[in-house]
Amino acid sequence: MKYYIITGTSSGIGEALAKRILNKEEKNQVISLSRRGNIELEKLAEIRKK
Repeated sequence: MKYYIITGTSSGIGEALAKRILNKEEKNQVISLSRRGNIELEKLAEIRKK
């Protein structure tokens, strides 16, 4: 398992990078920092948790 800290995940490159890491088959952990929340990433993370 790898851990990633990504900034700016509310949109743009940070969002795309977080999605790419979460969509991998491996069990990766993403710690994201942003000014605004990103509901789509939150849902993706919940799905991957199960």
